[in-house]
Amino acid sequence: MTTDRSVARTPAPAPGAVVHKVLNNNVVISIDSSGQERVLMGRGLGFQLQPTDTIDPARVEKTFILEQGSDADHARQLLASVPYPIIEAVTSAVDEAERTLGRSLGRRLPLAVIDHVQYVLERMQQGIRIPTTAMPELRVLHPQEFAAAEQMARSISAALQNELPEEEAVFLTMHLLNATRDEPNGTAALLFRRVQHVVTTVESGLGVRLDPASPDYARFILHVQFLLQRLVAQSMLRGSDTSFFEFAKLSYPRSYAIAADVKSYVSAATGSDLTDEELLYVIVHVERLANQVVDGSTA
Repeated sequence: MTTDRSVARTPAPAPGAVVHKVLNNNVVISIDSSGQERVLMGRGLGFQLQPTDTIDPARVEKTFILEQGSDADHARQLLASVPYPIIEAVTSAVDEAERTLGRSLGRRLPLAVIDHVQYVLERMQQGIRIPTTAMPELRVLHPQEFAAAEQMARSISAALQNELPEEEAVFLTMHLLNATRDEPNGTAALLFRRVQHVVTTVESGLGVRLDPASPDYARFILHVQFLLQRLVAQSMLRGSDTSFFEFAKLSYPRSYAIAADVKSYVSAATGSDLTDEELLYVIVHVERLANQVVDGSTA
């Protein structure tokens, strides 16, 4: 029994498929020969259909499989309650993202995005906007996914004739990352929150807002990501020669102090301490960013 992959898109139903249950005028459930529930969708597909009626495959626009478990119950409820134009807009945008990225985005993504977009639209109708940070790190670390997410937001907005907030690209990128990585749901979001906290720590220490478009910023963000991944994999950099670390520590006291704050945060967040070798590279990156700030202020 599978509960973590409750929805999967599949080819159109075989001729002769019959109705098991009508969820609404646009969504019906059929049971295939293997006993799995298929959610069939199309404009007006369920109108006047009754259980055991034969389904016209030419009218089926989208097909999903429902597997057993509580997630499938949620899927039925969601697909029965969400207006069909939202389902249509989201599934079309997901299809486009798959073509753009050149890979499958998995079973869970369409339902997750349908649920998310419905929630956003409800909040917009109530005059509520969900705050989020811009997360420029995403554009640096995952430019393809971020670009695909921006296009998804534009496509959904155009289809619904309702402009989604600009920050939706951030949320959709998170959905794409979680869909394309063999990691627990939310792992990507956790990593980016930690990257953001490190960036905030450095900005606070330098007393400036860093320029996300600068090459030094991009290099720093990539280094922080790989550092955190090495920490999780327990493969941190280690070296026996401490002379470079001691030199950097004495030569760049402000950058060392900021790097020490980063080390304290990482230790509190993960329970692991950065090695002197890892800390050395943080010092070097912070010093490079500090010089960028000085150059920028005198330009």
